[in-house]
Amino acid sequence: MTTMGDKVLWVGEQEMSQEVQRIGGRNGLELAVPSRERKGIGDVIVSPDSSLLIAGVRIEPLRMYPDDRGFFCELARLGKAGITERTLPGDGDSIQISATLTYPQTIKAIHYHFAQTDLWLPVSGMLQVVLCDLRSGSATFGKVNTLYVGSLRPWAILIPPGVGHGYKVVGSEPGVLVYITNRFYNPEDEGRLPYDHPGIAYDWETQHK
Repeated sequence: MTTMGDKVLWVGEQEMSQEVQRIGGRNGLELAVPSRERKGIGDVIVSPDSSLLIAGVRIEPLRMYPDDRGFFCELARLGKAGITERTLPGDGDSIQISATLTYPQTIKAIHYHFAQTDLWLPVSGMLQVVLCDLRSGSATFGKVNTLYVGSLRPWAILIPPGVGHGYKVVGSEPGVLVYITNRFYNPEDEGRLPYDHPGIAYDWETQHK
């Protein structure tokens, strides 16, 4: 990696000598946005243990128990085991649990953090989740993942610092997302990129395949 002013020349496995836009550095992370020639949705993740996952992203199926009255869903066990381990607070940190409801076809993207880890728990509706590795020192830098999660695929998604994230609610029902973070919300730790940033070049349109 070679720094050129506010830009970085990145030599990676997928695209050699690719010029990228540097975002900034903090907490040992250097973040940058890659440059792409055309739109796409990256690798579609269809199993929790997929080899195509961005480094550090983890998935666990949620425990859901349907019956004739509806369903019960266990969202998380906050202990030193499983996917929640990395959301446990360290020195001076605290856990925050939040929820958001989003109307159909709405896009919320693209956010990233230098320190905060997110655990996403989609509990109703269907979300088209996009993840993009913005960590210039990562083995999967620039990689994009797409996950279709929610009532039809109840997965918990662990998103480490430096991985850009966002979603679109697909289908006709609102989406409800519960998320656990390993620290209280801090606007100084949150960065944002436009949902249609040309460097990520994510294709939010319906994929007619």
